Amino acid sequence: MQVTETLNEGLKRKLSVTIPAKDLVSRLDAKLEELKGKASIKGFRPGKVPTSHLKKVYGRSAMSDVMQDAINASVQESLAERSERAAAQPQIDFPEDQEVINKVLDGDADLAFDVTYEILPTFDLMDFKKVKIDNPVVDIEDDEVETELKRVFLNNREYEARDDDSVVADGDRLGLSFEGKIDGEVFEGGSSDHAHLIVGSGEFIPGFEEQLIGMKKGENRDVTVTFPKDYNNEDLAGKKAVFAVNLLHIDAPKVTELNDDFAKTLGMEDLNALREAVKGQMRSALESMGKQRIKRQVLDALDEGHKFTAPQTLVDEEFKSIWDRVTHEIEHHGKSFEDEGTTEEKARAQYEKIAERRVRLGLVVAEIGNANKIEVAEEELQQALIAEVRRFPGQEQQVYDYYRQNPQAVAGLRAPVFENKVVDFVAELADKTDKKVSREDLAKMIQQDEADDEIPEEHNH
Repeated sequence: MQVTETLNEGLKRKLSVTIPAKDLVSRLDAKLEELKGKASIKGFRPGKVPTSHLKKVYGRSAMSDVMQDAINASVQESLAERSERAAAQPQIDFPEDQEVINKVLDGDADLAFDVTYEILPTFDLMDFKKVKIDNPVVDIEDDEVETELKRVFLNNREYEARDDDSVVADGDRLGLSFEGKIDGEVFEGGSSDHAHLIVGSGEFIPGFEEQLIGMKKGENRDVTVTFPKDYNNEDLAGKKAVFAVNLLHIDAPKVTELNDDFAKTLGMEDLNALREAVKGQMRSALESMGKQRIKRQVLDALDEGHKFTAPQTLVDEEFKSIWDRVTHEIEHHGKSFEDEGTTEEKARAQYEKIAERRVRLGLVVAEIGNANKIEVAEEELQQALIAEVRRFPGQEQQVYDYYRQNPQAVAGLRAPVFENKVVDFVAELADKTDKKVSREDLAKMIQQDEADDEIPEEHNH
C-alpha cells in the first residue's frame, strides 16, 4: 500500500492511497477459498467447486467486498500510523472513469482513491483552579414558606361542584375558556379552551383572578389586565391585554382551613411536619437551580479557556441539526423570522455560533473526562432512563421500549450525564465564592442563560 499526503491545511487532510492489484487478488483468492466450503452450485459436490469456477461466478461480487474491506483497513492503518483521529467519517473518492473501476474489479489494475477528512484538534486543558464561580446562595424566608404552603393547600383540597346559581368566591376552583388580545390582535399563548384556576392562588396575571369574583357559570366577561414590566415574555411585558372569558364551571373547596387535619390527608403528622416538608422541597429546588447556574458558569469558563478551531464538519452537522429544528418550528407556527424580531441572516449567524460553541465544548468535555477517567456507571444511566420515562405519564412502556430498541437513543441519555459529571469535577476544583441572591434574581439569571442559546425542543417520541 502506498500513501501520499496531498493536503495538510489546518485540520483538513487529504491522502492519495494506492493498493496494488496483487494485494487485492491475494485477498480475493483467500475469500474465494473461504466461499469454496460454503458454496452450493449445481453440478458440483459441496466443497468441490473449483476456485476458477467460483471466480467466474462470484469474482466481481467478491472483489467488491474485498475492495471495501481493503479500503476500510487502509484508512484505519493510515490514521494510526499518522497518530490522527478523524473528526467524522472520512470521505472516499474513486476515479470517475468506469473503465478503470472495471479493471480493478477484474484484478487487472491497482486500486487508487483519495481520502479526505478533518482531524480532531489537540489542545492543552486549562488550569481548573483558575475558574471563578459565583455560588448562588438563596435564603428561604418564612413568608415564602407560608406562601408555598398556601399553594400546596389550595392545590390539594378536595372540591365539589357549586350550584348553577352560585357566584365565584375567593378560593373557588374554576374551569374557564378565554381568548386574549392586545390592541385587538390575538397573541400567542393567550388563549385556552379549558383552563383551570384557583381564585386567590396568584397563578394568573395580577388583577385577573379578582375580576372573576361574582361571575356565574356560563357567564361571559371581559377581563382587562396589564402584564408586569418584568414579565418573562419580553413581547408581552408592560402591555395591556383584554381577555374574553367564559366561565365553564365552579367548584367550591370542601376543606376551608389549613390545619393539622389537612396535613394528615397528605400523609404528614401535623401542619409543622408539612411546613418542614414544603421548606425541604423549596431548598431542593433552589439547590437544583443553583447547580444549573454553576454549570453555565463552568461551561462559559471552559469555552473561554479553550480557544481552538473546531472541525468544520462537526460544526456543519450540529448547525444543520439546530437549523432544521428552528425552521420546522417557524413553519409549524406559520411565522417568519421577522415575526421573531430578527432576520434569517441574523438567526443563521446566531445558531452558527451556538453550533461552534457546542462542538468545541463537546471536545473539551470529552478530553477532561478521558484525562481524568470520568465514566458513567450503568446505575447512573438507568437513573437517567427512569427520569426520562417519567417525563411521559401514561406512555411509560412505549418510551422504555423505544430506548430499549434504540442504542443510539440510550447514548443520547449518557451524554448529558457524562457532561454533568465533568462539570461537577471542574466545579470542585474551581475558585468558588458564595453570593447571596434572591430567588427571583436566580430565576432571571437562569432564564437569561437559556435565552442566550435557546433552541426549539426536538421531540423523539
